[in-house]
Amino acid sequence: MHEVIISEKPKSAEKIAKALSKNAQKKRYNKKINYWELERDGKQITVLSAVGHLYSLTSASSRDRLGFDLTWVPAYEVEKQKYTRDYINAIKKMSKGADKFIHACDYDVEGTLIGYNALKYACGNNAEAKAARMKFSTLTKKDIIDAYEHLIDIDIHQVDRGIARHMLDYYYGMNISSALMRAVRTSSSRYISLSVGRVQTPTLSILADREKEIQAFVPEPYWQIKAKSDYDIIAEHVEGKIFDEERAKKIYAECQGADADVSSVRVKETVRKPPIPFNLGGLQSEAHTVFGFSPKRTQVAAQNLYVGGYTSYPRTSSQKLPESLEFKTIFAGLAKDPEFKKHIIDLPATLKPNEGKKTDAAHPAIHPTGVLPSNLSADEAKIYELIVYRFISVFSEDSKLETMKTLLNVADEKFVFSRKRVSHEGWLKHYPFKKQENDEFPPIKKGDKLKIHKILVEEKETKPPARYNEASLIKELEKRELGTKATRADIVAKLYDRKYIEGKKIEVKPLGINMIDTLKQYCNDLTSEELTRGFEKELEGISKDKFTKEQILENGEKEVKTILSEINQNKKNIGEKLYGAYQETNVVGECTCGGKLIKRYSPRNKNTFVGCSNFPKCKITYSLPKGANILKKTCPNCGLPMISIKKQSGKGRDHVCLDPHCGKDVSRRRAPEVVGVCPECGKDLLKRSGRYGDFVGCSGFPRCRFTCSLEELNNLGKEKNEKDVKGNAKSKKIVRSEAK
Repeated sequence: MHEVIISEKPKSAEKIAKALSKNAQKKRYNKKINYWELERDGKQITVLSAVGHLYSLTSASSRDRLGFDLTWVPAYEVEKQKYTRDYINAIKKMSKGADKFIHACDYDVEGTLIGYNALKYACGNNAEAKAARMKFSTLTKKDIIDAYEHLIDIDIHQVDRGIARHMLDYYYGMNISSALMRAVRTSSSRYISLSVGRVQTPTLSILADREKEIQAFVPEPYWQIKAKSDYDIIAEHVEGKIFDEERAKKIYAECQGADADVSSVRVKETVRKPPIPFNLGGLQSEAHTVFGFSPKRTQVAAQNLYVGGYTSYPRTSSQKLPESLEFKTIFAGLAKDPEFKKHIIDLPATLKPNEGKKTDAAHPAIHPTGVLPSNLSADEAKIYELIVYRFISVFSEDSKLETMKTLLNVADEKFVFSRKRVSHEGWLKHYPFKKQENDEFPPIKKGDKLKIHKILVEEKETKPPARYNEASLIKELEKRELGTKATRADIVAKLYDRKYIEGKKIEVKPLGINMIDTLKQYCNDLTSEELTRGFEKELEGISKDKFTKEQILENGEKEVKTILSEINQNKKNIGEKLYGAYQETNVVGECTCGGKLIKRYSPRNKNTFVGCSNFPKCKITYSLPKGANILKKTCPNCGLPMISIKKQSGKGRDHVCLDPHCGKDVSRRRAPEVVGVCPECGKDLLKRSGRYGDFVGCSGFPRCRFTCSLEELNNLGKEKNEKDVKGNAKSKKIVRSEAK
């Protein structure tokens, strides 16, 4: 009997094969793709691998991939990932004649769809209908064998959710993005790349709204008054921010030279419960706070740890750890590391985790497996330690915090100060990423008098709302129920890639602001959180038989067609506004004609250049070398932007003027000096100047592209002379021999 197991990634396939048999043999297909063969219980088993999604959607009825009649095709036919061809071919060949199929991809909606499509389209013969399913949350030997011995049916609800989500995203992304780009072409005859999405656009709208709040914010002055006393006490006036300047001046004047009476001293102890286990959002947020990692960076490291068998599946919403995980076994494995052991030996005898409220039917909260890792990258090592110490602290004792709050009376004005210290470490002892408060409590009591050394007054201004960072934005999306735990980091990354946003403290660029303003004016539904949230709930409803895939797609098609109609009716206005915003985003400087120098992309030549906004009246252009970055500083000679380009040596970068002729007297420049003959076409070789100094180029450019350095030209000359000398000597020999 021949059994085929399909996993999601090559590393997973290796883990599964080695868990099922210590004699599993690695094979190669087409000298490129690894697969595994083994024998178990008298069966011949082949373990094959996908590499993420092997199949992508495309329109079955349109050459330009637009429309609603979608079909699944191999990813290499419509995307740049040509490597997927070999994985598909390997699955097709190795699964021929198989008696049984097992779906062993990650147990979530995406993983289920990846394996289902591989079975349906690569294996064929209705393999997806007769395949069984392995369900595991870690790639440990124990969990893999348990999943293999307790196979379940493929969850068709998960499949339908995956298909519906991908099709909805296609409806919105491909059709509406193309409609907006056509609107720009119609109004300006220009091509610009634009991207919208079912979740991406409401996310950008959240950021644009915050950006407008910040831009519209008018700071208001206020004053803070503080009293500096013994024991390094700095007490603040109880009113905090004082917006009345006269009131602030009065308090400041009355407190001069006065001492303080201690009105009250309150010391309170509060219990701090241990933290709750990580789900993906919690891990991403903590990694950003502790290490400054972007959510995407954290997700990649966590996924690698899971595939390595060191931690559980990361894309989970759960904040709970079921007893079936066998906590003692996990801790026994972790205790083999001396550093972890120091913390584990302090844990209570009864292991009970402090859990959160959120659950996930597919997977528990993120936790270590007890298998100690080796050869981790720097990112993986940091995320692994974060997960382990969080896991240990979840089972630890409560921590206790003492807070001292003291009220002072200075010239009948009330001031307050507080101090905090940890009175019992508890779980804080086992979680090194949490800063511990350790203030000294001054030895004072009610009725004491304190010497006031100085009254301080600080004038400040109110600040605008804080900008989102990647972690806080993902937390906001989770709070608003937009996107999924697996997609939110990718959505934020896409907004950066599309140049709609920039910076660690996220700032929305003019194109992003204008995109949202334009869409809100002409097709507001596309920016609607309610609409997107509604679709998310409908997708979740598939699992509870409240909605069908077909109902959701029908509703989605209607919504998108309405939006497309609105865009078509306002095509000219939409195109003009978007192109204007695009130009503003890409302005890099001013042209000598008074126009704006704009960074542009030529789809015909597939290169980037800088041109004037007054084209075709002004035809000034500057080429941008491959990999060049335009800098904010300007050239001291001509005022044009400076650019950063790779050094000729390949190491480091040079900062040079956008104009390669900057500093050269172009008006008095003589005709290029002829320095030789081109060895390729026979035309004159000319001495030319470039960003890296003088060089030699053929006068037949662009038909002949021969170039060389002056040094290489000298070598060419020497070689030619040597050939001429040899040729002359040879001819003299021939003449002498003929004479004889």
